[in-house]
Amino acid sequence: MIRLVVYLLVLSLIAFGVAWLADRPGSVTIDWQGWQIETSILVAASALLALLAATILIWTLLRMIVRSPDLIAFSWRARRRNRGWTAVSRGLVAVGSGDAVGARRAANDAERLLGREPLTQLLAAQAAQLSGDAVGAEAAFRSMTETPGTRLLGLRGLHVEARRRGDAGAALLAAEEAARHEPGLAWAADAVIEARCLNGDFAGALAMLEREAAHGGLDRAAHRRRRAVLLAAQAQAVELSDPVTAREKAVEATRLAPTLVPAAEVAGRLLGAAGDARKAAKIIEAAYAATPHPDLADAYLHLRPGDASRERLKRIRPLTARMPGHPESAMALARAAIDAQDFDVARTALAPLLGDPTQRACLLMAELEAAENGDVGKAREWTARAVRAQRDPAWVADGVVADRWAPVSPVTGRLDAFEWKLPPGVATTPMLENEAERVKAAIAAAIESRPAAEPASGPVVDLTEPEHAPSLAPEAERGEPPKGDLPKADFVKPEPVRPRPATAAIVTPVVAMPHLPDDPGPEDAYPDETIGRSRPPFGI
Repeated sequence: MIRLVVYLLVLSLIAFGVAWLADRPGSVTIDWQGWQIETSILVAASALLALLAATILIWTLLRMIVRSPDLIAFSWRARRRNRGWTAVSRGLVAVGSGDAVGARRAANDAERLLGREPLTQLLAAQAAQLSGDAVGAEAAFRSMTETPGTRLLGLRGLHVEARRRGDAGAALLAAEEAARHEPGLAWAADAVIEARCLNGDFAGALAMLEREAAHGGLDRAAHRRRRAVLLAAQAQAVELSDPVTAREKAVEATRLAPTLVPAAEVAGRLLGAAGDARKAAKIIEAAYAATPHPDLADAYLHLRPGDASRERLKRIRPLTARMPGHPESAMALARAAIDAQDFDVARTALAPLLGDPTQRACLLMAELEAAENGDVGKAREWTARAVRAQRDPAWVADGVVADRWAPVSPVTGRLDAFEWKLPPGVATTPMLENEAERVKAAIAAAIESRPAAEPASGPVVDLTEPEHAPSLAPEAERGEPPKGDLPKADFVKPEPVRPRPATAAIVTPVVAMPHLPDDPGPEDAYPDETIGRSRPPFGI
């Protein structure tokens, strides 16, 4: 529309000029070399314009003739360049569709037609990766690092190739070089942070995180969360060697991320040990309200190490009241009640969970039966039921179950990868270890507390003989479900103990509690002893 208006405006000006000249007649006389030319103003102006146009046309033709070699060369180069970009497009489509032969052919054509363009180098590297030529791909990426414009792209490729072949050192060198040239580059900074965390260099990881944030590589929320994770890991690492520093790091982590369970647990425990129980309680309560966790409940119970079990039971109630309907609150209250010998409170707390109990709930019921009534049979019934009960949450990262939190994933090295959730594909979780040991101790105490009945005369009776051994669970020994109001669980029939020669002492029968199945997780998922696969809990 604008171009049309301008065009009409120009035509109007030309028409106005012609009319203006026509309205003002006059003559023009030229006297040169005996020639005398006399004409009107309008004709003279028209002749001048025609002469100017002819001059421009002649100059254009002469210029085209002179520049024709350059124009032909330029046209040839443009045609060649268009063919090269077409080859690049064809190669990228081949890479995306998985056509290794087509990608390699297109990469060769693009390099022949375009030379060492960034996209041709990238296409050559991707074609080599697609065809499985790791050496060729690495050579292509290494050549990119020699040019400033493609240096970061080459370093990224070298980093990926080094991780694929398992060379952690080369991957770290490439990432550090990229981070040195561009500190805000997310993949490079993350790779350096993850590698330093795996090596235990949390101070170096924090320094790299601050550089990344200073150059705009992270938003404020992500920076606070990652800094809190690294501070919590640093606090765990120096907790035994430098408790004061560990306490400061943990408290700072809770300020940045109040719901981070490991930070709150370490901060609460160390603050309690330092005598600041009130601040420790506030930190743990804030984290527990977001994520009820057994470690938080345990740290809250032992804020003052010298307190009696009754005091701990009284203290746990405000914490569980923050999440009254959560199973973890019920189990934490039951644990404190069993320790305080307040079995009615423990049984009332566990009652809502017995419709579909988890493995830990079953083991708590087993301990409760053994500790309250000395009923080893019912304790064994609940232990057998724990084998097939639903699992409890655990620390999980990239499909790996760990017995404790870690700042990075043991599989991928990703920062802040662990989540507290139900683990997939495992029969037990590491949280059962402590509960299993308590059940073992409770059943052993129940067996020891039984009165020893010795016969008045005759030989000493060996209670390990099948006909004399006390029946711990008659229905279970017959392969029948239990009677009464207990849940009908799968029972493990105790194997008969082979008789021994009679001795002068009464032999107590050994009660074999069923093992929980092994964890089918990866064999080599954990590089150190801080993270391990879940194991079968126990057997006595």
